[in-house]
Amino acid sequence: MSSPGVNGDPKPPCLPRNGLVKLPGQPNGLGAASITKGTPAAKNRPCQPPPPPTLPPPSLATPLSRAALVGGPCSPAGGPASAPVPGPPAERPPLATDEKILNGLFWYFSACEKCVLAQVCKAWRRVLYQPKFWAGLMPVLHAKELYNVLPGGEKEFVNLQGFAARGFEGFCLVGVSDLDICEFIDNYALSKKGVKAMSLKRSTITDAGLEVMLEQMQGVVRLELSGCNDFTEAGLWSSLSARITSLSVSDCINVADDAIAAISQLLPNLAELSLQAYHVTDTALAYFTARQGHSTHTLRLLSCWEITNHGVVNVVHSLPNLTSLSLSGCSKVTDDGVELVAENLRKLRSLDLSWCPRITDMALEYVACDLHRLEELVLDRCVRITDTGLSYLSTMSSLRSLYLRWCCQVQDFGLKHLLAMRSLRLLSLAGCPLLTTTGLSGLVQLQELEELELTNCPGATPELFKYFSQHLPRCLVIE
Repeated sequence: MSSPGVNGDPKPPCLPRNGLVKLPGQPNGLGAASITKGTPAAKNRPCQPPPPPTLPPPSLATPLSRAALVGGPCSPAGGPASAPVPGPPAERPPLATDEKILNGLFWYFSACEKCVLAQVCKAWRRVLYQPKFWAGLMPVLHAKELYNVLPGGEKEFVNLQGFAARGFEGFCLVGVSDLDICEFIDNYALSKKGVKAMSLKRSTITDAGLEVMLEQMQGVVRLELSGCNDFTEAGLWSSLSARITSLSVSDCINVADDAIAAISQLLPNLAELSLQAYHVTDTALAYFTARQGHSTHTLRLLSCWEITNHGVVNVVHSLPNLTSLSLSGCSKVTDDGVELVAENLRKLRSLDLSWCPRITDMALEYVACDLHRLEELVLDRCVRITDTGLSYLSTMSSLRSLYLRWCCQVQDFGLKHLLAMRSLRLLSLAGCPLLTTTGLSGLVQLQELEELELTNCPGATPELFKYFSQHLPRCLVIE
């Protein structure tokens, strides 16, 4: 409610004092928030109404009528009556609660800030709880946050109506059990059809819990299992549904070759597969069928130590339509494996060869000669890459992102080759110990560069960063 101000005019509900709007603390622990003059919100917030019109001082010669005192036209005493004054226009809502203005203003805030702003008043919450402000976000709920402890010591599942109002289509549950998942399904109104993505991390879900979850939540098409060591390959056979199009499995100790067999046979519409499994071998990659060959466009094999060039052969023959491939941490893959990739996967737009210590400059020659559509190349920790390899890459006109973190043999001469790559938008040289300030300063020729990472790079000095700020004003330089 607004308090009366001077002359009886209502005081605007969010009138700033000294340029500061103080939001009171909330019992949920999010604390108070403030918006100062320096923020775009305060600069653009038209909370203070315009001053009232200034009235001329009354005089004895021309006494003011009551109409003049309330803003109407005045006439001298005894003079002709003035024309009737039309009534005031209909009152508009205060600007601080005008939904049209708020709908445009709230786009400028981060997700965390929106959570705080939604507690200011009901009007703001009503606007902020529209699903459009939360699209693409996934709430992370830990097991201990799913229950409220009652005075008697009993536990009550939390109210999830606020999440349902915002229309969240994905959730990440951390440290949950089979019972917690069942409670979530029963208490979240959109769980049966509205949830499209589920992520379970460091949870004790079993084969039975996984089967119940995917059977009850019929809308789930994207599934992530990370650090879940209680389900087995048998659980995948009994629970996976053909509707799943994206699957990520990492750090699950019971996942081996038979899990890949279940995935290949039960998920004909799989478009994206991310797998981090230390016990998967080349044999598993032969399970992929022609059905995945048509639908699968992204394959990430992360730290699959047992995979060799023979496994790469199975991949390129079974999945010819890949556009994104990661062999990060597949330490047994050599230049011959990269040659197979370059010759057979011509549609690739992203290739990750990071942490492959056997990759040499020869592999980069294969990449440059055959992968003409490649836009992203990751070579982090490829310690055998030298300036010669960079000379091969300089001919790639489509490459937009190049990662060379901790490539310890790259020198200034190699950077000169990169200066011809006008299509580059992102370049990472973090941790390259042989690069000097002189060599790095030449990167100002890449005027279209949008991001440059120089973390832990000895040649990156304060003077160099100042030089970049002057000559690469549109580039984000990460120190």
